[in-house]
Amino acid sequence: MNKYWFLAALIVSLSAGCGSREQQNNKRTSKPTSGYIKIAADEALKPIVEAEVNAFTGLYPSAKIDVFYVSEQTAIDTLLKDSVTAIFISRNLLADEKQILTSRSSKAKEEKIAIGGIALIVNPSNPDTLLTLDHLKDILSGKVNNWNQLSKKRAALPLKVVFDQPKSGMIKFLNDSLMPLTKLPPNCFAVDSNAAVVDYVSRNPEAIGLIDISWISDEDDETVNVFRNSIKVVGLATQEGEDFSKPFQAYISMGRYPLKRNVFMTVTESYTGLATGFSRFVASDKGQRIILKSGLVPATMPVRIVETNRGGF
Repeated sequence: MNKYWFLAALIVSLSAGCGSREQQNNKRTSKPTSGYIKIAADEALKPIVEAEVNAFTGLYPSAKIDVFYVSEQTAIDTLLKDSVTAIFISRNLLADEKQILTSRSSKAKEEKIAIGGIALIVNPSNPDTLLTLDHLKDILSGKVNNWNQLSKKRAALPLKVVFDQPKSGMIKFLNDSLMPLTKLPPNCFAVDSNAAVVDYVSRNPEAIGLIDISWISDEDDETVNVFRNSIKVVGLATQEGEDFSKPFQAYISMGRYPLKRNVFMTVTESYTGLATGFSRFVASDKGQRIILKSGLVPATMPVRIVETNRGGF
């Protein structure tokens, strides 16, 4: 686990080694629709970031955007070190992080681009596809570590919780919004990426995984459909007696899905260059339609709710 984090951090560090000097060179040549920039993104958000980058560079062939997919905290650290000009993460910068930028006369422009969420997934053989937030708290605290503690339908099977990165933005979100997670139980561990979480859960009946919903929400994406066919998605309720909701776009838009979270693009570019132009595109009608198609909720355009049969998602 530490090995994967070290390698990810090393790749970003080496790739961004020229730091401020390269940023100054980019400043001379970078324009809103042309030039070169490096950005970092939480790996959990890779599907929507890739879709936005591909659309933008397809429209503007003179623009080149290199994206480093790392943990959320690593993405923030690279921004604070002036190694990238923009990041995609699921939270606003903290006061002390903004102070670091202020200390070098820089300022973060934070744009809310989408509302997404965290999905819980289980193996297809698992009959337990409905959980409450109290169940999730008991699992993450270590109080529940066997499936038969949640349901008598299950045989005694040790429960394993798997997530994406050691410095996961999902774990921080749950720590901030659900319960303190200063120390995760021994049966909770990271496997390096959201795709690896899906793979692990698909092969292990005892596992429950945490992934960003963008990995299973775009029905037109071939990889997404492969993932969805290999796992089951858990329905969540805030408490016993309330309706259970799965992470569908409509439920997120209506506020019914309990583990929804915002997605931000944060730019520190001090001039109107490529990072600024890309940010404007993501927040524009075209960029927001890409968010809509991905199955997330656009931040700057209304969502029309249509009742459809989504099958066994």
